[in-house]
Amino acid sequence: MTVGSSMPEALSVNASSSRSAGAAAAAPDGDPPLEPGLYLVSTPIGNLEDITLRALRVLRSATMVLAEDTRHTRQLFAHFGIRTPLHSCHQHNERQKQALVLRQLQQGAAIALVSDAGTPAINDPGADLVAAAAAAGLPVHPVPGPSAVLAALVGSALPTAPFLYCGFLAAKPGARRKQLAALAAQQATLVFFVSPHALLATLEDTVAALGPQRRCCLARELTKRHEEFWRGSLQDALAEFSERGPRGEFVLLVEGASEGVAAPGPAGGPVGEEQILAALREAVAAGESPSSAAKSVAARLGQSRKLCYQLSLAISEDTAS
Repeated sequence: MTVGSSMPEALSVNASSSRSAGAAAAAPDGDPPLEPGLYLVSTPIGNLEDITLRALRVLRSATMVLAEDTRHTRQLFAHFGIRTPLHSCHQHNERQKQALVLRQLQQGAAIALVSDAGTPAINDPGADLVAAAAAAGLPVHPVPGPSAVLAALVGSALPTAPFLYCGFLAAKPGARRKQLAALAAQQATLVFFVSPHALLATLEDTVAALGPQRRCCLARELTKRHEEFWRGSLQDALAEFSERGPRGEFVLLVEGASEGVAAPGPAGGPVGEEQILAALREAVAAGESPSSAAKSVAARLGQSRKLCYQLSLAISEDTAS
């Protein structure tokens, strides 16, 4: 994402620089006119052939296009011969420009919003603008298309319903582990975005919080030349990518918890010993040692590692007898 000027970019449109706000119907030859409103246009995540015919029509016919990075979007426009005026709209100026954009929409403009790749407002700018437009009673039109979340999910070979999109986990280890602990009993397939430099630390924490034997899929470089779907357990994923090194952008998908797995108590409070014992037995049955099971269950349920270790010893004694 690029950082724009501290001064708001002028969004007023004049006859010499672009179509007027009320002339959204004046579409290029051959294209039907666009109805006024805010259009959320999905763009390719790596392969330009994935753009839709509707997306191209909207981008050609819009009064203007708001882009996360105008330099990046200008390359897309050059490839498809699109000449619609571009204005920046990124995380540093989205709220600053909101009133200006709303005014244009109220005057009858058809404004398209794009991110650098994929669907706007999904881990990209746009959510605040969409909420403001809806609150003002202005039309919002999604233009579906490429999505890293859905592409990774359908190719993962994990259950696709239900699934829970979690975005990027916290950068700080403590906050990240707390987030994962809260998700440990979630039965939906979990979907995370992970940058290459954070992958190994994220895998270490998911092994501890969710258990080493959970099935997972790492979708890498989606739709690009070196696209890859790696499938296996979380423990094997950590070993694999520790050895070869993470390269490219990742979507990490983890299967949901089995029915009956204990969940943390309210606000991370204590859970019953029977729930902890059930989780320990499940971990040991999956091949973990008692000490490893105690560590992973403690992280998953937000409980004392000492308590979990004591209970794991009781399980060992029961097994031995």
